[in-house]
Formats: sequence, C-alpha cells, structure tokens
Amino acid sequence: MLTTTTTTDPIALDARHVLQVYRRAPVVFETGKGCALFTRTGERYLDLISGVGVASLGHAHPALARAIADQASALLHTSNLFHHPLQSELASQLAALSGLPRAFFCNSGAEAVEACLKFSRRFWYTQGTPRAKFVAFHHSFHGRTMGALSVTWDDHYRAPFAPLVPGVTFVDPADPSAIAAAIAQDTAAVIIEPIQGEGGVRPLAQRSADAIAAACRRTGALLIADEVQCGMGRTGRPFYSTALGLEPDLMALGKALGAGVPIGAALFSDRVAAAARPGDHGSTYGGNLLACRAALVFLDELTRGGLMEQVARTGAYLERGLRAIAARQPAITSVRGAGVMWGLELDRPAGAVVEAALERKLLINRTSDTVVRLLPPYVITEREIDEALPLLEAAIATVVEAPGA
Repeated sequence: MLTTTTTTDPIALDARHVLQVYRRAPVVFETGKGCALFTRTGERYLDLISGVGVASLGHAHPALARAIADQASALLHTSNLFHHPLQSELASQLAALSGLPRAFFCNSGAEAVEACLKFSRRFWYTQGTPRAKFVAFHHSFHGRTMGALSVTWDDHYRAPFAPLVPGVTFVDPADPSAIAAAIAQDTAAVIIEPIQGEGGVRPLAQRSADAIAAACRRTGALLIADEVQCGMGRTGRPFYSTALGLEPDLMALGKALGAGVPIGAALFSDRVAAAARPGDHGSTYGGNLLACRAALVFLDELTRGGLMEQVARTGAYLERGLRAIAARQPAITSVRGAGVMWGLELDRPAGAVVEAALERKLLINRTSDTVVRLLPPYVITEREIDEALPLLEAAIATVVEAPGA
C-alpha cells in the first residue's frame, strides 16, 4: 500500500536528483492544519508565508479537502476539447467579482501573465494597427517564463536568460512624469502590480495610478493588472487595482485562487476578448475539473463565507501589531502592505531574520534582499497573530543585537 511517508531522507535525495534552483530551509513538512505545519516528528511551525501566498484557506481546510476528494472520485480532467460545468461556473463568478467578463484558465500566475501579454498584442493586430511594446515598472516581478520575465525588472532574474522579448520600457513607479512620458502611441499595454510582491511589498501610489490611467486614456494603451499576489481578497477587497481607481483591460490571477491546487486565470474585457480566435492560445491542463472545483470552494469561502471581511479585520489587527514592533525596533525603516500582505523594510539584509524566525518555528520569508515578507493564510486568527508577533520581534532583535550586526 502506498503512503505519503518514506524512511528515505528527502533532503539527501533532493540534493542528488532535484534541479537545484531553490534555497530550501533544512526542514521537511508532512502535514498541516490551518495556519500550522508539522514535521515528521510532530514539530509545529506557525506559517506566515502560506506557500508564498497560495494556501489561502490554510492547510487541510475541511471543505476544500472534501471537495477535492469528491471530485477525484468523479472526474479529474477531460481537456479543453470538451465542455464541463465547473469551468463556466468559475468564469461566471470571476466575471461578477472583477467586472471583466471573459476568462482563460491556465496553471499559474506566470501563465496568466503570458496570456495577457499575448492578447494585448493580439488586440492591436486585430485593429490593423499592430503594437508590440510594453511599459513595466522598477521592482516589478511578473514570473519566470520568457514573456513574464521580460517585463520583470530585476536583472538578477533576467541576465542569465537574455536576450528576452524586446520592446519593454521600465519606469520608476513613483515618478508620474516619467510614467506619462513612457506610455506612447506605440505602447501595446502597461503591466502593473497594484502592490508589488517580490519587489518588496510596495503599494502603487495613488498619484502614479492616476498617471497610468490618464496615459492609457490618452494613447489607447491597454492596462494589465497583475493581481497574482495582491488579488483575490488578500488585501481585504477582491482586487487592489479597484482601491486605486484603475479599470484594467486584462487581469492576471493565480496563487490564492486554487487554495493550494494549481490554477491561474487571465481575465479580459469584452473588447480585448473580441480579438481572440480559436487556436490563438491554449493549455492542456488549464481549467481542469479539479482545479476549478478547488477555486469554487475558495470563492465560496471568500464571498459567501465572510472570509474577505475577516481578512480586512485581521489585516488591520496585524498592521497595528507590526507598526508597534517597528516603533520598538529601529532596524525596521518601513512597514508596507494591506490586509494579510505585509513587508517590513530593514536597514540590513533580511535573510538572517528569516533564519532566526525559523529557529523559533515561525515561517516567513525575505524578498528584495532587505524586506521581511508576511503572506499568512486568510484564515489566520488574532490569537495566532498574537502568537506570531513576539516570535517575529525576537527574531529581528536577535539579528540586530548579534555581534557584527
């Protein structure tokens, strides 16, 4: 009988056979419950990174587990050669939530970004006035596939894989004048994360959002909102672009949408969707029954189960706690974010804080070198926040007070 546990040392086996593109912490998790993960020996870790924003309902969520088991016993996959009832229902619910009436389903946020980039060009090709250029922003991160990487700013990600897709201009998101100058009559689309994630949890300023919207109106350039990390309720609202008054023509979704089951979605306005033709794009696994069933469970919890309102409440509670820590710890130079998406900018590299937190059985991560990032499950409670914050502060204090720090 097959089981999920083995006597083999997975870390040693990983070192021999898995492509070494991850810096994994030396810990092996086998089970989880809510906001906690457990090792083979039963050690409990409090999870404030949720699989980098994926485990939105926490671990082993009962309704999700039941739905996955039920769907697996019925039908997993038929391909997009045929209809099934779950994909259309999911598309309908996303349309109601976003105001964008058409969806293309794929397997990840990066794939959703790729679809948005492709169909931005497809739109202009169909108009008879092809446009190929994109405007993206400093500190942006949109994925690691070739198109998504091409609109990702950090050269650390880009340089080993050059040359990338040409025609991308990167602009300082804090400079409205530069934004207005960069978006021109030959710009196919502007791609923006309303809150940058990998770039350091950086919310877009309202004045910059206004400059983007005005330039898109002036030039006709399409607007792509990459809501893969900050969307789907993570900030206490469905999408953060609406908080800025932005009206995207295309939107990329992923991460939280499947609550742990891989799924991505690209959403389109009617006018962009009208440019699509059969065969323009596709995905073998995209929108399969299992992924759609998981996403529907997530949306039900988010919109009818009160989870979005819970995120707004617990997010405000978390923010108060983080700002209190920042007031006591001068190494923290900035606290940024919304809902259950937060970054603590430090005056030094953040990697040591992540390690110190791991020693205290608290899971966080580092991004943009000096930023401690928190992406807890949406279901985190005030009690769990009260447990986590002293551990986080102790980790920061330990690093600051270490010899040579």
